[in-house]
Amino acid sequence: MTRLPDAAWLNRSDLAVLIAALGAKNTRYVGGAVRDTLLGIPVKDVDIATPLDPHEVMRRLRAHAIQVVPTGIDHGTVTAVLAQGPVEITTLRHDVSTDGRRATVAFASDWQDDAARRDFTINALYADPATREVFDYFGGLDDLAARTVRFIGDPRQRIREDHLRILRYFRFQARFGSQPVDLESESSCAELAAMLKGLSRERVGMEMMNLLGLPDPAPTVARMAELGVLAVVLPEADVAALTALVAEEARQSVAPDPLRRLAALLPADVPLAEAVASRFRLSGAQKKRLALAAGRDQQTAPLAARALAYRLGREAALDRLLLAGASTAPLDGWEIPVFPLKGGQIVARGVKAGPEVARILQAVEVRWVAGGFPDAGRVAALLDAEIEGLQP
Repeated sequence: MTRLPDAAWLNRSDLAVLIAALGAKNTRYVGGAVRDTLLGIPVKDVDIATPLDPHEVMRRLRAHAIQVVPTGIDHGTVTAVLAQGPVEITTLRHDVSTDGRRATVAFASDWQDDAARRDFTINALYADPATREVFDYFGGLDDLAARTVRFIGDPRQRIREDHLRILRYFRFQARFGSQPVDLESESSCAELAAMLKGLSRERVGMEMMNLLGLPDPAPTVARMAELGVLAVVLPEADVAALTALVAEEARQSVAPDPLRRLAALLPADVPLAEAVASRFRLSGAQKKRLALAAGRDQQTAPLAARALAYRLGREAALDRLLLAGASTAPLDGWEIPVFPLKGGQIVARGVKAGPEVARILQAVEVRWVAGGFPDAGRVAALLDAEIEGLQP
């Protein structure tokens, strides 16, 4: 018998209260919390499965003064708002019908029925909250030990139920998998890759960003390209540039960033970057950042790091420097300064308000940046020189 090893989340007092409210026999931990605990990695989210109807779940929790939100009650999910973090509670389900984008479900009472509708064997592990016994219906424990990402049952059927599972497969392969891969799972993803075209762009974009945010997604993304999967969702991709960026981030001890990695996959083409941002339904801020990264070229790579940060902002400067393979060290602990000259100071020197003030202001700023952001005394000298039409 396999049991969950001890972990901090298992000792949460607020979780114990929730389990008591629902009844231990009516609850099992499921999914990522069980998987990650068995792997000895930190758990972010706790999910609970239960045979109780969602309305009964809400009634019991409220009777114990536990705040609960019907986040997806039509599909059996409610969220308990606890002091140490929210917990999703979902009634056991089985699929009635699917169309590759969404499923119609019915509530069930059998734990294995619920496990059968999940995607991968390593995600269909359940644990008793009282005894910590792990329940495994489809060989997930063996797959977890072997670091094998494998669909439950027929991979093609699982993919036809939800086309996004193709991208989820590769994300899980990048995070948990090893070589050799489960060939049937991989070949099924390649065979049915065209189905990804029927998904919402937002779902595809979100899944791709999740993949790119992993420590090293480059080998998996390269495999997606080889299999023809990447071309369906991102035909513009250049995997070699992603590999180089991941190596550069590691060399300079810079945290992984999915948006920067998306920029690496794209050519230095601003309109194209903006189009991809729109395709993936990225936010306005993300679209702007992606466009700034796409504005890179061979001439911008040697620019001083601090000058780049002053012009574009720290985040965009980091993107450009890392994409160019340049050092980000000059930005460590450096605060972007404020230009210490205002138009009013120029007017006070006898220059008439108008275009000439703006021209002088800009000229002094350019010299100030090129000079490494000197102090106010040097700025005054630069201003004198500009007003007098002399070189400092």
